[in-house]
Amino acid sequence: MAGLAESGSNPDVELLYDINGLAKAAPHWFDRVMEFVGEYGLLFAIVLLVLWCWWSGRKRGAEDAASNVAALVWAPLAAGVAVLVNVPIRGFVERPRPFKTHDGLEVLVDGKNDFSFVSDHATLVMALAVALFVANRKFGLVAIVLAVLGGFARVYMGVHYPTDVIGGFALGTAVALLLSPVAMALLTPLARAVERSPRVGWLISARGGAGGRGAVIPRAREERAGVEERDLAA
Repeated sequence: MAGLAESGSNPDVELLYDINGLAKAAPHWFDRVMEFVGEYGLLFAIVLLVLWCWWSGRKRGAEDAASNVAALVWAPLAAGVAVLVNVPIRGFVERPRPFKTHDGLEVLVDGKNDFSFVSDHATLVMALAVALFVANRKFGLVAIVLAVLGGFARVYMGVHYPTDVIGGFALGTAVALLLSPVAMALLTPLARAVERSPRVGWLISARGGAGGRGAVIPRAREERAGVEERDLAA
């Protein structure tokens, strides 16, 4: 398995040279931008999307706020699980980084000495994006586009083959979707318990917990109206 995609006639390698060749032709400042974007920027942007989705959802205080927050909590958990699943895959395939096998690549990041397949970065960003899509399609679609751009950047930087990235996308998507029902079954009751808490209920909904100012106790309005009617009758 270590010899995967080592042949120069392989379309995977040809596409690697085509995309990485853009880095040779680009200005130095643009390569530095792509280095930051591919290494940190797009991942940070997707994390911000998850937080933005949580913040806007809790402000609305919808009835399904607990399940929405549970779905958002699953996003980083899905990313972590996907990366853990990738550990034995990388050890089994043992595919060297492309710059260790092929000459003439423009490598923008040093110190990448671990195995190449599957890309941890592609796995991480796509698991986050797909899990976010399950929670909110609008935010999720933006995140998926950013994840694809992140995968392109990894090939541009010369640290991954295109199939490393595609494999990461597939792994992240599979983990986020296949384990989502189990995750929701565990996380939703926990989110509902947090929502009822007077101290941390604001994490789920801006209305606060059961003891918050915005909490509504069943039949409280009717009982209050009955008391007022009796006071007037007296």
